[in-house]
Amino acid sequence: MDVESARGQLLIAGPTLLDPNFQRTVVLVIEHSPEGALGLVLNRPSETTVGDAISELDELVDVAEPLFIGGPVQQTALIVLAQFEDAARAAVVAFEDVGVLGGEDHEDPPPTRRARAFAGHSGWGPGQLDAELERGDWILEPARYEDAFCEQPDALWPLVLTRKGGSYALVARMPPDPSVN
Repeated sequence: MDVESARGQLLIAGPTLLDPNFQRTVVLVIEHSPEGALGLVLNRPSETTVGDAISELDELVDVAEPLFIGGPVQQTALIVLAQFEDAARAAVVAFEDVGVLGGEDHEDPPPTRRARAFAGHSGWGPGQLDAELERGDWILEPARYEDAFCEQPDALWPLVLTRKGGSYALVARMPPDPSVN
């Protein structure tokens, strides 16, 4: 099976995806190839500020901003998602000029327009994300700047579904547990 790369797309958790790590999440796909996929959950801010977690990022990220939980993989590792002034300076570009910093860039960061820090990431092995997409666990939608750096992360899941329209707009209004309705 040959699945087109989902890089630069949002993975919107479908209503049947009940894994607590991903329920009602919006994940930006940073990398997707036959070797697997890597993404960042955009709508899970933590209680910890960037400054509390790692003050060395003060040149890149507002230290008063929350540290986001990028996913369940390697939660002690830090990933910085940024909008670069020069996309060629990104370690990996997700879409347009939005991508992630390389590990060595923390010492001498390239110029960015905005940035957000994530603890951990979401990862899929070879073929795993493709199978989840085929099963309907995720809904794909092209990413936008306002998604990657959303001001109201708690509202991102219903907002992106509503923007997609049609039956997705109905899903956006579903209660977290329909059996309680």
